[in-house]
Amino acid sequence: MATHVLAIDQGTTSSRAIVFRDDISIAAIAQQEFPQHFPASGWVEHEPEDIWTSTVATCREAMTKAGVTPKDIAAIGITNQRETTVVWDRATGKAVHRAIVWQDRRTADICARLKADGHEPTIAAKTGLIVDPYFSGTKVAWILDHVPGARARALRGELMFGTVDCYLLWRLTGGKVHATDATNASRTLLFNIHTGQWDNELLDVLNVPRAMLPEVKDSSTHFGDSVAGLFGAPVAIRGIAGDQQAAVAGQACFAPGMIKSTYGTGCFALLNTGTTPVASKNKLLTTIACQLNGQRTYALEGSIFVAGSAVQWLRDGLGLIKQASEAGPLADRSDVTQSVYLVPAFVGMGAPYWNPNVRGALFGLTRNTGPAELAHAALESVCYQTFDLLAAMRADWPDTAAHTVLRVDGGMTASDWTMQRLADLLDAPVDRPVIQETTALGAAYLAGLSAGVFPEPSKFADNWRLERRFKPVMSAATRTRKLKGWAAAVRGVLASDEAG
Repeated sequence: MATHVLAIDQGTTSSRAIVFRDDISIAAIAQQEFPQHFPASGWVEHEPEDIWTSTVATCREAMTKAGVTPKDIAAIGITNQRETTVVWDRATGKAVHRAIVWQDRRTADICARLKADGHEPTIAAKTGLIVDPYFSGTKVAWILDHVPGARARALRGELMFGTVDCYLLWRLTGGKVHATDATNASRTLLFNIHTGQWDNELLDVLNVPRAMLPEVKDSSTHFGDSVAGLFGAPVAIRGIAGDQQAAVAGQACFAPGMIKSTYGTGCFALLNTGTTPVASKNKLLTTIACQLNGQRTYALEGSIFVAGSAVQWLRDGLGLIKQASEAGPLADRSDVTQSVYLVPAFVGMGAPYWNPNVRGALFGLTRNTGPAELAHAALESVCYQTFDLLAAMRADWPDTAAHTVLRVDGGMTASDWTMQRLADLLDAPVDRPVIQETTALGAAYLAGLSAGVFPEPSKFADNWRLERRFKPVMSAATRTRKLKGWAAAVRGVLASDEAG
């Protein structure tokens, strides 16, 4: 009997594959970075072929490391960078343009027109999203309008659209399956989260042909089988979820009111609201957290565009550190008498501000400000942004306790300094799990649930284990002063000339 699950975790800067055993322990991990392309200010692209080849290579490497063959793999689960948009030729499989990444801001003008034409209330009511370049719909429209002949080809049914999960599924199955799951569909601006269907009115407004769209399925179901040549024999693909929704499952946040926050390239906090979609009054997103057996579970989501990428900036942009793990110790050596704030709006600001035009800024610099203070400000900026998200969630969802426990995961959570500062500024406990690969675990769980390897959600939640709880120790006076300084810095950025 097959007792392992292969999770594909296709992220913004790298592709990873993790083989999980049936007791959710990790048998092997493989990871491969791939190039980022920045053809213009605010533009971010990936080569789809790089996504594909790195995914296959890491799957093969992880299986080899784990000493497993296809007969040992009960299922494959896929989780992916969401909103990133691929358009490819139905006959050849060749992309007509590089993938436009979720961080990309090139469609700000399209979004401005949609707002000016009065479409935002309808789009928000149907999708739970705001009109912003972040989402896939305007990216598809841009490709169709800027690649010669693409719109005509799409209307003839020759082109296919998909988020990264959909593109990988299509490639894994040898072009046999064009499908996605409800969580990824809910991030496109084209999907009605209340009916669970692609919406004709939204397709008309964004001018996206229905013929391009994939079938939308449950997050845990049989999507198809990989072609034999990839791994030596076919393997069933049984789970798909966008990375943040996969982390909700991996963190076992199945009960309404539970919150998880993932710290990767960006930061994404999701609050489970159960079977009721809650319309945010504080610029949060309403999204589908999971769909099982046709039943949708909803969440409120706050999206921060820059989290781990602020540490990458310290490393690659400023050369202050050689590896990410040095940021916390460096910040710990900072001058506590300085109050330096970084507002990392490198690609605009996400929730709860949603301004694609502003850019990052540093406040409070002195002659004595140096590398330690900049590292301090960069790490702290992630904590401040999380505070803003949780404040908005508490306003939208009164059932959220004033002192919510936050379950965290992602690369930045390895920094004890950052997690302690997060607990201090939130004035709430921060729980770091034993298995921090929660995004991949969520994908594995959804696939393993369909394959019968893993139990129902309530039983799976019993397997969640705490590695460390960070408790707030900062004084109320210090916390208030620091949060006041952050709010002033944000106001300064929003008032800048570039904000329009």
